[in-house]
Amino acid sequence: MERESRHKVIMRAIDRPGETRIRNLAELTGVAAVTIRRDLAELEELGLLVRTHGGARRVERRGTPKPFRARQAEDPEAKAAIARAASELIADDDAVIFDNGTTVQAIAQRLAGRPITAMCLSLHSAAALGAKPGANIFVPGGQVEPDTLALSSVAVASALREFRADVVVLGSCSTSLEHGLATTTYDDAENKRAAMRAATRRILAVAPRKLNHVSTFRFGDIEDLHQLVTTTDAPADILAQIRELGVHVITVPAGK
Repeated sequence: MERESRHKVIMRAIDRPGETRIRNLAELTGVAAVTIRRDLAELEELGLLVRTHGGARRVERRGTPKPFRARQAEDPEAKAAIARAASELIADDDAVIFDNGTTVQAIAQRLAGRPITAMCLSLHSAAALGAKPGANIFVPGGQVEPDTLALSSVAVASALREFRADVVVLGSCSTSLEHGLATTTYDDAENKRAAMRAATRRILAVAPRKLNHVSTFRFGDIEDLHQLVTTTDAPADILAQIRELGVHVITVPAGK
């Protein structure tokens, strides 16, 4: 099967929820797994799919937020490993802003019981931190969004202007060398920008599949970050370029 035809077959095969395995694509196209891996790399570079360990998945449509529970179920081993590594970057007595999102929630769970001062932009993270005594926890006023329990309104930006943080722990829907850091809603992007302005150090915690993805609302550049935490199966070429921008990249094995 010619390259162009293979690419069409591959794109049709992955145009469904979940992961499509390399071995299945090899059977569909009648070529070796090494050829499929090369095809997947080419299609990922074009932004048409996201490679995973042993397969690929489709790129989510821009501007389509997923339900919180669906996002919680994604990449559980990667999130646990990232949370362990990111929590070690937070010192006792730090003032920390916790962005909303499931990876940031996992980091908050790891930090429960630690003596920190926390401004949480999501009730999920506030509850995770409050599971054990130790942290001083604050949330901004304003409307609480259903499902995500993220705080949303001008009250968030106002609260962040009055809060000076040692560090902000950020999540993102996409992290692109070309398009920067982005999310799926305007309000979330506004909150993230305000949180970045309020913090001395900026940590992004992100799963590898979000490193070659594009979302609608941009909130910063990769070079705005100080540290990025992901797992070792992230694309090495992308991580190398991020390091060249002056960002300290920390990788950990998923599930370790």
